[in-house]
Amino acid sequence: MTALPKKRLGRGLAALIGDGAPAETTTERASAPTKGLREIPIELVQSNTLNPRKVFNEEDLNDLVKSVAEKGILQPVVVRPVDGGKNFQIVAGERRWRAAQKAGLHQIPALVRELKDKEVLEIALIENVQRADLNPVEEAQGYQQLIDQFDYTQQQLAESIGKSRSHIANTLRLMALPASVLEALQTGKLTAGHARALIATENPQSLAQKIIALGLSVRQAEALARDPGGEVAGKPAKKTTDSNIAAVEKLLAEALGLKISIAIKSREKGKLTIYYNNLDQLDAVCSKLGIKS
Repeated sequence: MTALPKKRLGRGLAALIGDGAPAETTTERASAPTKGLREIPIELVQSNTLNPRKVFNEEDLNDLVKSVAEKGILQPVVVRPVDGGKNFQIVAGERRWRAAQKAGLHQIPALVRELKDKEVLEIALIENVQRADLNPVEEAQGYQQLIDQFDYTQQQLAESIGKSRSHIANTLRLMALPASVLEALQTGKLTAGHARALIATENPQSLAQKIIALGLSVRQAEALARDPGGEVAGKPAKKTTDSNIAAVEKLLAEALGLKISIAIKSREKGKLTIYYNNLDQLDAVCSKLGIKS
C-alpha cells in the first residue's frame, strides 16, 4: 500500500481509512476479501501495542459497557489483518472493543484496512487526540514515537495531527520531567499547565508535591516556579519555629513596641512584617528608622 500523504492526516480519520463498504454476512465471511466493513468474531481481534493510549478509565469504560450491552456497537472499530489474515489487530476503537468483551458480545462490526505500522500509529494518535482521550504524557509519548520511528519533524507532526507547532513542542518538553511528576500528570493530580511551569525549575519533584499539597492553580504554580522560596498568592509563607529567629522577633518587638513576624522563604531569604494598629504607631516606627513620615 502506498503511504498516504501526511497533509491529509489533519483532516481526520476518514482521510486515512476511507469510507467503509457494506457489511458482509456471516456466510460470506469465509471467502471475503481483507478490506471492507465486516462482522468479526471478537476472539479474533487483539489489542494494538502501537496505541499511544495506555490508561483506560474503568468508570468511563463501565458506562460504555452498559451502552454497548443495550444498543451494541454503533460505530465500527478499525482493524488490520495480521497472522496472514487469520486474526485482526485494533487500529482505532480499542475502548469499544474492550467494552464489547465485557458486555459479552460475540462479534463486532469492523472496518478492515491494510495499514503499515506508521499509519496505524498515526490513526491511533489522531483518533485519541481529536477526542481528547489521551492524557498529556500519552500524547507526548505518541509524538515522540512518530519522531523516533518515522523521522517526523515537529512541523510535520503539527500538520498531521492538526495542532500548532508550539503545542507539539510544549507537549514534547514534558518528557524531560522526572517520572514521579509524569505519574502525577497521568493520574490527573497535575495538569499540563502545572507541569509546563516545572520544566525549567531545579527541583520539579518537590515543587510538584507542594503544588499538589496546596492545591495551587496553574498561575500560582507559575509564580512558585519563578520564586520557589517565596509566598504563593493566597498561600502564606510557612511560619518559622527556629529559636534564633524567634529571639530576633522578640528583640525587634521590644525595640519598636509593635508585633513583629519573620517568615523564612529560603536559606537566606525571608519576610519581615511589622504590624501597626494606627497611623501614630506607623509614625513612631518611621521616626525610629530615621524616616520622615
